[in-house]
Amino acid sequence: MPPQSLPGHVERVAAELGGLTGVVAVVLGGSRATGRHRPDSDWDLGVYYRASVRPLDPAEVRGLGYQGYVSELGEWGPIVHGGAWLSIDGTPIDVLFRDLDIVEPWLRQAQRGDFEVLTQNGHIVGAPTYLTVGELALCRPISGEVPRPGFPDALAEAAPRRWEGRASVSLMFASVHARSGDAACCAGMLASAVLCVAHARLARDREWVLNEKGLITRAGLQEAQPLLARAGSTSVELTATVARTSEVLGIEPLTSR
Repeated sequence: MPPQSLPGHVERVAAELGGLTGVVAVVLGGSRATGRHRPDSDWDLGVYYRASVRPLDPAEVRGLGYQGYVSELGEWGPIVHGGAWLSIDGTPIDVLFRDLDIVEPWLRQAQRGDFEVLTQNGHIVGAPTYLTVGELALCRPISGEVPRPGFPDALAEAAPRRWEGRASVSLMFASVHARSGDAACCAGMLASAVLCVAHARLARDREWVLNEKGLITRAGLQEAQPLLARAGSTSVELTATVARTSEVLGIEPLTSR
């Protein structure tokens, strides 16, 4: 499906955000930008600024007077570092704050095939710093200008190896927890392994990942879903699930000794 045109009230909010002090660009992001939206999908607006020139002031966003919650800068984590959940004329609008002084170095890292994975609210295996690069690549600019990168060859080569390595480590720890009958920790490590392999597959295919929603399905790993749903409660059951998950992923657990 093609990207939608902006409804009048969403366009109005985007224009107001673009007029705030320090804002250099406003973009449409998420499923509405890529055409993967559902009728009830939120509207995601990315608000870009440069802290070295003039930091965005969340108080100005609150000053627009819309119903909802506006965070402080840095409140939500290192990647999704702030934003707002607004409701306007019954329409949910998510606003994401982005500092180009932070995003552009991550872009240069990605172009070299390098990235970090940072602990981020809402992400099980953490968020790769190239997530913000993918936002630039997939967004639809509304006002101002932002970089529009392609998927770097170096990243497509390096990222799968790193993610698969993490999956192997997660499977190792899943085995450890399975032997002790710790269902919660075993299941958590299995989920980590599956998501890491999903990241690896999509990076190899040069597909951007912006979050973990639908990631397993996008990567063609649906066979792992029932395993995660019913990992087991005994050591024997959990050990069998670890072995079956390893088989589905095509990844062997790391051997520590």
